[in-house]
Amino acid sequence: MPILTLTSDIGEQDYLAGAVKGTLLTIDPSFQLVDISHHLSPFNDPQAAYVVRNAIRQFPANSFHIVLVNLFQYKPDHLLLVHHNNQYICVADNGLITMILEEPPQQVAAIQLNKSVARNTLACAEVFGKVIKQIHAGASLNDVGDTSVSINVRNPLRSIITSQYMEGQIISIDHFENVIVNITQDEFETQRKGRRFKIVFKRDEVIDRISETYADVNEGEKLALFNSAGYLEIAINKGNAAGLFGLQGFSEKNISQYTQTRLFYQTVRVYFE
Repeated sequence: MPILTLTSDIGEQDYLAGAVKGTLLTIDPSFQLVDISHHLSPFNDPQAAYVVRNAIRQFPANSFHIVLVNLFQYKPDHLLLVHHNNQYICVADNGLITMILEEPPQQVAAIQLNKSVARNTLACAEVFGKVIKQIHAGASLNDVGDTSVSINVRNPLRSIITSQYMEGQIISIDHFENVIVNITQDEFETQRKGRRFKIVFKRDEVIDRISETYADVNEGEKLALFNSAGYLEIAINKGNAAGLFGLQGFSEKNISQYTQTRLFYQTVRVYFE
């Protein structure tokens, strides 16, 4: 019984998320479907990459991960099936896979879409489901697709690092409106070198220590910690950091419209002393 995870930006306000599951279960009722999220922000590939990357690490080897995000950024004539670090990832050929993995995939096959196949979310889910059933039955990537494909590559959104500071982008805002920044604990400690530091956002909001839990500060006070995925998080104990401070997630859709003022609401700097 293969495990299939589902990640999408389609929401759950209408029928589509349920219809995707029905499509997959029609192909094989033994599929074990696990929702990661259907509430990713539209056109926010850095957020999608962060969520998928850190979720799939926790699944058993040879699980399958269907990523229905930005499927039609390009008019698709094929989809991708990737095998990397003992996990299978089903994704559009839109550059998202290299953002998720932060490196080239170890194995990849292009799954050709017949001209008779509709270009919509349910049709893509059906193609993925049929391929997954084949792989689980013993087929190889060579059996199901073109392993010589040249895929679209996009770089992950990384923090800016200098000897005196790090500047990160807000890549996600969670259910509690905690703000996640693309600075990892390993990057932070490597750059810090034991020095004192100040985490600065919104020009004049400052945090000068890393907490272990939200309860390290009084209710209503701001804090910084590294979350379970190892990323820097700005939060308020029993409060909503994003809403209170007016912080916003990075959006590639609006990148051409960014102004210097707007960037203050989407970036966090760590200064070393």
